This record gives sequence, structure tokens and C-alpha cells, in this order.
Amino acid sequence: MRIIDLLSKKSVELNLHASTKLESIDKMVDLVNNSGNLNDQEEYKKAIIAREEMSTTGIGEGVAIPHAKTKAVNNACLAAGVSKNGVDYESFDGSLSHLFFMIAAPEGANDTHLEVLSRLSTILMDEDFRNNLINASSIDEFISLIDKKEAEKFPEEEVEEVIVVDSKYPKVLAVTACPTGIAHTFMAAESLAKMGEKKGVSIKVETNGSSGAKNVLTKEEIDNATCIIVAADKKVEMARFDGKKVIITKVANGIHKAEELIERAEKGDAPIYSHTGGGAGEESSNEDETSLRKVYKHLMNGVSHMLPFVVSGGILIALAFLFDDYAINPANFGSNTPLAAFLKGIGDYAFGFMLPILAGYIAYSIGDRPALVVGFVGGVLAKEGGAGFLGALLAGFIAGYIVLGLKRLFTNLPQSLDGIKPVLLFPLFGTLLIGIVMTFIVMPPVVFLNNAMVNFLATLGGSSKILLGLVLGGMMAVDMGGPINKAAYVFGVASLDAGQYEIMAAVMAGGMVPPLAIALCTTFFKNRFTREQRDSGKVNYVMGLSFITEGAIPFAAGDPLHVIPACVLGSATAGALSMLFNAALRAPHGGIFVVPVVSNPIMYLVAIIIGSLVGMIALAALKKPLDKEA
Repeated sequence: MRIIDLLSKKSVELNLHASTKLESIDKMVDLVNNSGNLNDQEEYKKAIIAREEMSTTGIGEGVAIPHAKTKAVNNACLAAGVSKNGVDYESFDGSLSHLFFMIAAPEGANDTHLEVLSRLSTILMDEDFRNNLINASSIDEFISLIDKKEAEKFPEEEVEEVIVVDSKYPKVLAVTACPTGIAHTFMAAESLAKMGEKKGVSIKVETNGSSGAKNVLTKEEIDNATCIIVAADKKVEMARFDGKKVIITKVANGIHKAEELIERAEKGDAPIYSHTGGGAGEESSNEDETSLRKVYKHLMNGVSHMLPFVVSGGILIALAFLFDDYAINPANFGSNTPLAAFLKGIGDYAFGFMLPILAGYIAYSIGDRPALVVGFVGGVLAKEGGAGFLGALLAGFIAGYIVLGLKRLFTNLPQSLDGIKPVLLFPLFGTLLIGIVMTFIVMPPVVFLNNAMVNFLATLGGSSKILLGLVLGGMMAVDMGGPINKAAYVFGVASLDAGQYEIMAAVMAGGMVPPLAIALCTTFFKNRFTREQRDSGKVNYVMGLSFITEGAIPFAAGDPLHVIPACVLGSATAGALSMLFNAALRAPHGGIFVVPVVSNPIMYLVAIIIGSLVGMIALAALKKPLDKEA
């Protein structure tokens, strides 16, 4: 346990004003409390005074090291103070105390406080070192002096890079997760980590991204954390947080309300989370979650699991058309050559999972693991019965709530039957009920509506078609990854299943423009942006080309009245031009990397470039030059 592992900048005072021993104790207790590691400041102060009554902790040579081990302390920590004038702390040698180090240790913390006390006593024997501490010009210098001296006195100890400054474990933990696991997940993590650093709060953030959980929280870290922030729009593993203070909110708040969340977590301003005993991915109620947002979360859970099937299958099918020979047999285009037939066969299999996966994971989000099979069956019924995307979507929600109903219905069964509920009763009755509901209630009107929509889209042409592209492209830039953006995107994916590939092309073009327009503007109109914004703008080239609209969010959040209208104008232009040029795309993602499989790829790129330039010019016109280049 190194000294600076316990010493927070917020708990250091280089101009301690106190004239008596009791007054200095009050000041030092306040500094300890600044670290956020006390659950009862008065109780801790009483423990300090009780220790002083046993014998003074003024060790002489101008140093006092008051300390206490009590249940009023959550995590071991340290405070430091410098009194230029000195305080009569009843030291053994009668000297005035100029250096104060107050140690706080929780009950059951072994002998942490004694170890720190021993180390402090050792390094403070050096008079030159003490004088350097007293004359330190900044808190950073003060801590650096201690760090160097400790390393000098204990050379046998391997000194690791210090990441946590408040204690051995991070004070605040966080988990971020968004439906796609691409942008919002990591933006929220970055925002929380930066705010923690700014506030002097040690924090560790676990990201539940598209490639799995990274920087996973350990049991020891969870046990020692003051509070956990769960900023997620999909299920994350919650059982591990049972009995801890947990703030549960949406991932967008992790980006836009990081300061508020960090302040609440530091104070422990959160309810105790009680796990209800569901599956590993069970979620608790989001404290600011509306019924509409819950529906959105369930939908996005299905979409996020569906996307890999659609992307891989769609790209393979698109490649089959790219490598095929239309002249061989126009009626069999896509499967004329052996390579094309192979690619299309594999792609069709992968793409065919789209609707069952969508329905299955919507149901899973609602009713947990027992609802998965019921949702899958509902999705297959929608696919085979011609109900399409809309039918599968309804099947997922219906299946989830059917299983919730069955759980309540079977609550009073004997406990001896608990083991067969998830493997027999829920799947059996759930599958039977979803079959009845889908076949006789849902599918007839949905099939009719689905066919009507396909026929309507097929008849669109000229100005109507361009108008649709303009609206969808603009929607992609309104909230950049939010519900409006996702509504346009889901419509594009649904149109793939209906064979309307131009819609997906317009949607992706609209989604690529906001980051690209901002990147171009930060490059060619530098005087509108700070140095930090210009540096961030470079990353948006990659984000835009990769069809990650969320790259524009930091700029939109900082200046929504100027950034959002400019991006909407650029995206709408790109979507309309994509439709005008009859660009078609069978893959729902991929950005610049799938342009080779777009029909009319050159003009599709032209649409994206023009849309980005329009967005850039509009943003430059709306934003005024800064008074002084930052």
C-alpha cells in the first residue's frame, strides 16, 4: 500500500489555518471528508479525538499524524495539511506542528493505517524533505515529493503506474452499453472517465461493446466501490451489484450528464440495488425510464442482435451480384456462376435468420431466457407467413409478454416443479400460444399491410421517391443515434426484407454525412472551432466513412442550434440525391467499405460528397468565428 494511493488532491491543503489542536483536527477531518470516503464525519472525528486522549499523535520534528480505524470510514484514505505558522499539537518534543497527515481506515481493514503510519514516520525523518513539503508551491508538487521519497526509501517495492488516487480500488465504478455497442457505449465511457478525472474521483468504466465486455469490473472493485453507475440501453449483468448503491440510467446520460452522475456517485446518492434472481443479464428498473423508453430498449435489444446476421448476409448477397454474369441468365441473376451461387447461398442462410433473431431477442429482453424460444418461433411464423419485419417485431413483444403472463400464472405451483418451468412449461405453453396468436390474430392484417406497403414503395418514382430519400436522410441527422435516427434506420433494414434496396442506400448516405460535414468544417473553417474541437474533428472522418453517425454527437451536444440544422440539411441532400441516382444497397451497414456493392457506386459517392459539402457550408455559415483562436 503506497502513500499516494490513499492521497487525493481534494484532501490536501497547503495553507491550513488553525490556531489550536482542536481546530486543526476539525480542518483535517474536513479534508478527509472531501475524499468522499466517510459515511459519518462526526463519528470519525470522535474516533480521532478518542485516539488523541490515549496519547498525542504529534510525533515531534514539526509533524503530527492523527489516525483512527472506525466503521465511519468506507475506504482507507489520507489527508495532508501544511500550517505555515505551526500549531501546538502537544507534541512529545514541544515543537509546533507544521505538517499534518490524518489517516482514516475502515474496520476490518487489517493494519492498513499502521502500515501507512510506519511509512510516513520513516520518510518524514528527513529534515530537508519536511522543509520541501512545507514550501511546496502546488498540490501536484507536494504529492510528487512524497511519491519520489517513498520510492527512494522503499526501492525493493515495484512501483506501478498509479491510476487510482483515492484508494487501492476505484471509488466509483461504471458500466456503459448501447444497443449496437459501437459508438454511444464508448462515448459514455470516455465522458464519465474524463469527468471523474476532472472531479478528482477515481473511476473505472466497463464497456459492453459489440465485441463483448472490456475492462470488466472485478469482485474486489465492486465490494470496495462507493457507488456504481449503470448507463445502459440494453441488458447488462446486474446480479454482481446486489446490495450496492447503483445509479441506473440511459447511456445518453452517461454522455451528456456525466458531471451530475459522478457527483451523485461520489456522495453515494443512489438506492441500494436488490437483485431479483433472474438471469445473468437481468436489469433493474431505470429510475428515469418511461414505458415508451422500455419499449424502445426492448426493440433495440432485438435490432442489435439481428444486425450481425443482416450485415454478413447482406454483404455476401451483394457480392454474389457483383461477381455474377447477368448475361448468362437474367432471371437467375446472382446465382449464375459457381462463385456467385456459393456466396448467395451462404448469404441467404445468414440473412434468413434476421426475423427470428429480431423477435427472439425482443422477447428475451422482456421475459428473459424462457421467452427466447417463444420469440424465435414467432419470428419464423412471421417470416414464413409473409408478415415480414413488422410481423416479427410484433411477435417479439407478444412472445415476451406471454412468458411474463405464464410466469405469474405458474407462481403458485409446488416448489418441486420449479425446475421444469423454464425447460417445459414456459416453452411448451408459450410456443402454443404464440402460434395461435400469430396465425389467427396478428398475421392476417399484418400481411395485408405489409403487401400494401411494398406495393406503395414499388410505385414511388420521380419526386415522390426523392422526397422519401430527403426525409429519411434528414431523420438520420436529427438526433444522431437516438430514437428518430433509429426509426429511419430500422425502416431501411425492414425495406431490405421487402426488396426496396434504394431506401437502405439513402439511409446510410444520410447517416454518413453528419460526422463528415463536421470533419470538413473543422478542417477548412478552423476559426469556428477550438483546438480541442479541431483535433476531435479529425476522428470524424473515420466515423463518417464507417457509417457511425454518433461521431457528431459531441459537437451537436455542445452547439445544437447550429450543428443539428446544418447536419440535417446535408443528410437530407445526400438521401435525396441517392434516390435520384437510383443507388441501391443490399447491406445495412459498412459505410465506405460496402460502396463497391452499391448499384451506381460513383454517383452514390457523389451524393455523399455533395451532402457533406452542403452540411459543411451550412455549419460554417451558422457558426460565427471565435473571438480568439483557442
